Amino acid sequence: MIFSFQITDAVVVAWILNATLVVPELDHHSFWKDDSDFSDIFDVDWFISYLSKDVPVVKSIPYEVMTSMDKLPWTMRAPRKSMPEFYVDEVLPILMRRRALQLTKFDYRLTNELDEELQKLRCRVNFHALRFTKSIQSLGKKLVRRLRIMSSRYVAIHLRFEPDMLAFSGCYYGGGEKERKELAEIRKRWDTLPDLSAEDERTRGKCPLTPHEIGLMLQALGFGNETYLYVASGEIYGGEETLRPLRELFPNFYTKEMLAGDDLKPFLPFASQLAAVDFIVCDESDVFVTNNNGNMAKVLAGRRRYMGHKRTIRPNTKKLNVLFQARNQMDWDRFSQKVKKIQRGLMGEPDDTRHGRDDFHEMPSSCICQRVPANRSVTTQTENLTAQVS
Repeated sequence: MIFSFQITDAVVVAWILNATLVVPELDHHSFWKDDSDFSDIFDVDWFISYLSKDVPVVKSIPYEVMTSMDKLPWTMRAPRKSMPEFYVDEVLPILMRRRALQLTKFDYRLTNELDEELQKLRCRVNFHALRFTKSIQSLGKKLVRRLRIMSSRYVAIHLRFEPDMLAFSGCYYGGGEKERKELAEIRKRWDTLPDLSAEDERTRGKCPLTPHEIGLMLQALGFGNETYLYVASGEIYGGEETLRPLRELFPNFYTKEMLAGDDLKPFLPFASQLAAVDFIVCDESDVFVTNNNGNMAKVLAGRRRYMGHKRTIRPNTKKLNVLFQARNQMDWDRFSQKVKKIQRGLMGEPDDTRHGRDDFHEMPSSCICQRVPANRSVTTQTENLTAQVS
């Protein structure tokens, strides 16, 4: 989907190679079968202009370059989490020889650990250069206004309970042989996925919580049934039956389909553009709740920190899974107390970090001003603050 780190890391790699970047081509052959191009989702002219001082970007390989080449651009795939040295030692010589090079399947092909200047470049791409098209921005902001008319505050949940997510994760949710067969059939679309034990994956915290479990967690954390929820999601596995328990816990339940009406029609064939609308509404929410550790959730969490800090709740799925299995063995007060204890450090406070474990896109520390204790003098604060990326 569009919130992978392919685009951001492609810019950084172009900088490492001192190369010109061709506007990235999006995958049209994935599970979602989305024909959207970069310019259908992002403002391409803004992208080129904003990055002009960092990396030259062109919409296509110039004609004179193509005609001067003896062969088509070389295609290669870098190993996952490659260091900058790999690109200098292995990729640059090919680029110099062939003049143009295509790097494919560019998800997680650059290490998370980069020097501070390159991390700041990642921030400039993620939080500034990548700006949605005017039509996507317009619809996203319209949905936010419609929510704000009904309530001054709302919680957004990235539910991530679509069939592809469940199949990819190897999880099982009690739907019997019908569920096993349906998800196994979807799973065949990925050739390289290993055989997984659904029970082991859930025990390890790798399975998204069900909509009902998300609702129970929020209720246990103190969100009342008057809370307005915006649910960002594609097709939910199990449909309305799966969503019903969450709706019953939080009747003020809204989706882009419910809020947009006919305004959504031009976007319906394009999963990535629909996800972009969800992204905007989630970004503007007072509280954002993730339900997996995917790319959209990471970029949103990082953006919400970077842009002035808004709360993002990350469920501790590993410990919550154990608690949900024992739910019927305790009263509500005890259950609520345990949920609050489990979620300590994952409630989106400014200092909620797991040093050395958080993905940079989720916790862009190189780009955020240092927090200074309140008892320091103004002079000391001024001396110690690290400037935010311009």
